[in-house]
Amino acid sequence: MSEKHEEQAFEKTDQTDESTEAVEQDITETVAPEAPVEATEEDETTDALTETKKSLEAAEEKYLRLYAEFENYKKRTRAELDTERTYRAQSVLRDILPAIDNIERALAQKGESEEFKSLHKGVEMVYESLLSSLKDNGLEVIEALYQPFDPNLHQAVMQEHDESKDSGIVLDELQKGYKLKERVLRPSMVKVNE
Repeated sequence: MSEKHEEQAFEKTDQTDESTEAVEQDITETVAPEAPVEATEEDETTDALTETKKSLEAAEEKYLRLYAEFENYKKRTRAELDTERTYRAQSVLRDILPAIDNIERALAQKGESEEFKSLHKGVEMVYESLLSSLKDNGLEVIEALYQPFDPNLHQAVMQEHDESKDSGIVLDELQKGYKLKERVLRPSMVKVNE
């Protein structure tokens, strides 16, 4: 071959090599940027999913706390209503206690005439009926006479010394005490042994 042909062949080879390099560079440039983009999209999807999960967990926790708080509120309200129902008669019963004391004082009076006995019997019937109705509503008489003194149930207004009784025993009840279920409406006024 002549030198001219060899130079042309060599130039064609150089051009082919250059074309191949250019194509390879184009491919690399085209492919290389897309690979990181796909990885970034995947990372963004993972990040978005993680954030969504965290948001869902936070919302669920908030819901559970709110639900627990509401359940506690319902229990408190129910308990308050039960207490209110149990002790709703408290103020009325407190107002009636002086009337009961007056009826007891009237019953303590003695008389011999038939009119007095008839009136006494009528007052006694009213008293028994009233006490029965009040007991149905939860009123209880506090037992005091010859019981150990209890400051939660008794109010000591006098002391006396009786050697036949133990110290701290109630010797006399000056005014009856009453409870409504477990709540003291009025303590018993008592005389206590020293």
